[in-house]
Amino acid sequence: MDFHVSLVNGKDLAGEIYRQLRGAIVDGRLRPGDPLPPTRELARRLSVSRTTVIVAYDRLNGEGFVLSRVGAGTFVSQDVLRPEGSQRRSDGALRPRPVWDSIPLATAFDAPADFDFRTGISDSALFPYETWRRLMGHQLRASAVGRGHYGDAAGLPALRAAIARHIGTARGITVADDDVTVTNGSQQALDLVARVLLSPGDRVAVEDPGYAPPCLLFKSLGLKVNGVPVDDQGLIVEALPPQARLVYVTPSHQYPLGVSMSLPRRLALLAWAQRHNAAIIEDDYDSEFRFGGRPIEPLQTLDTSGQVIYVGSFSKTMLPTLRLGFVVTPAPLRRATHSARYVTDWHTALPTQAALARFIDEGLLARHIRKMRAVYQVRHERIVNALTGQFAPYLKVIPSAAGLHVSAAAPLASPAEIASVVQRALADGVAVQALSTFRVDQPARAGLVLGYGGIDTAHIDEGLRRLRRAFDDT
Repeated sequence: MDFHVSLVNGKDLAGEIYRQLRGAIVDGRLRPGDPLPPTRELARRLSVSRTTVIVAYDRLNGEGFVLSRVGAGTFVSQDVLRPEGSQRRSDGALRPRPVWDSIPLATAFDAPADFDFRTGISDSALFPYETWRRLMGHQLRASAVGRGHYGDAAGLPALRAAIARHIGTARGITVADDDVTVTNGSQQALDLVARVLLSPGDRVAVEDPGYAPPCLLFKSLGLKVNGVPVDDQGLIVEALPPQARLVYVTPSHQYPLGVSMSLPRRLALLAWAQRHNAAIIEDDYDSEFRFGGRPIEPLQTLDTSGQVIYVGSFSKTMLPTLRLGFVVTPAPLRRATHSARYVTDWHTALPTQAALARFIDEGLLARHIRKMRAVYQVRHERIVNALTGQFAPYLKVIPSAAGLHVSAAAPLASPAEIASVVQRALADGVAVQALSTFRVDQPARAGLVLGYGGIDTAHIDEGLRRLRRAFDDT
């Protein structure tokens, strides 16, 4: 093991080697069973005599911290226990900004569940792994990597072109390749937009109930976040705060209610943004999975004044673990967005970008979406039928014909009662989310949000049976 020892003071060299190795063993940097460097090698690296190192090792051996085996070397003793509460350094004087005390770490998927109805999950079991492995394998060859330089902060040109074609055919959005910036998921896209457009103290409007991570992101940047109520036509434009410089919406499939923003409401939102010189972020996170009705026009296609910034992700259509997304910005924001990406983390892994470009260009993404749309439609219908049937005494389905989740209101229950149902269901192996957990500023709503991307079709009935039992035990 290559272990760093500092001998800057030049005094008591054997003692200093002993103290630093002993400290590393006590605080856990060297674990039981780890080998120490051979005495001859460590002496050469430290420019000391081998005898000096042997004296230090003998002292550690005599105190039981290490064991020497002839012909094998010197190893940290298996009997060494790290004292409870030990740490490398004292707490120190540095403290984070207070805002970070209010932002929790993600724990939504920490606890596994036999029947997983949580949102934000795609069916990883049905992903074409062999095809993806082939594409990635090709990109990791020396001939594909080339000279190994860093890439364009905006993304691989081939992938930006592929994304532009994909959203052009799938969503009717006409954009130039240069308008696309590749990101590590939609959350980074939101971060880039906020960095480019807003300053601390600016106001952002979000849907309420809505998606929590963007709210936390905006708050961490020193922005003021206002929740705006949502009804059966989407965001209520009349309730927007006039000082808002940015409005974050999910108009095609509102998260979490699942409603689609009506055309009059869309036009009203665009007119509001133009009057107030505000930006709109349109998060089109799972609109590829539509099971009925006419396709919903993206806000971006209705925008004539360059107010809309379109954000997309491959987390739902492919895998969340790939962390691939993109943002389409109006031309005046293009260079600033690329610069923000450069100073944030420069670019997404180039082999992954190249593999995704091939995946799209060869028609594999479109084929995978078609296959998954059929699978998800069956699950959607099964859950909706159960909610309108066996759950009728407790829940009322909120109409939705797209996406990977469905929501239901609980008109006769309180948010606290539904939270209790969720806990009982989890104890019985069923993971489901309470609608109340998605509130921002408005009063919490009683209801459930059920995702169907992460649960096998064959397990839905049993999972719902257990969920109904949690209601009956109320």
